[in-house]
Amino acid sequence: MWLDLKDIIEVPGASKDFAAQLDPLRLVSPSVTGFAVPPTVEGCVRNTAGLLELRAVVRADMRCVCDRCGREFERERVRELQVPLTASPEDEGSSDIFPLEGDGIDVCDVAETCFILDGESKLLCREDCKGLCPICGKNRNDGPCLCGENRSDPRFAVLEQLLDKE
Repeated sequence: MWLDLKDIIEVPGASKDFAAQLDPLRLVSPSVTGFAVPPTVEGCVRNTAGLLELRAVVRADMRCVCDRCGREFERERVRELQVPLTASPEDEGSSDIFPLEGDGIDVCDVAETCFILDGESKLLCREDCKGLCPICGKNRNDGPCLCGENRSDPRFAVLEQLLDKE
């Protein structure tokens, strides 16, 4: 969604509100497979003493796959944004500042970028997810397996010999 800011760029104290749906296809990843409803962004751009700042809230009801056990689950994610904007070409090199394109900015692009960059590196169905058994592949959250999982890994046999000597 293109937001034209020419009315507030030179007016300290002025602001412009916006609300938009984000493109779900731009926000999917290997762990986020979809959304129950399209993600939204809502907020305003405010001119504070000549500095433009975008403040917004991104809401997303995500369908995810646990990175540890592979189980599907749903998670709501709410991300508050507070992003400085600049019309000055000198500030464009900073990764924290988003440059204006002429007299406006694509607020969906800013919101999607911040949403992706602030995402969790590993999505888990629950904090104490036990994952899968490395031998039989059973989901350990459903209970213990009977495959003899307590057998030691042959790659650690040399290290176990060191423990036996003590």
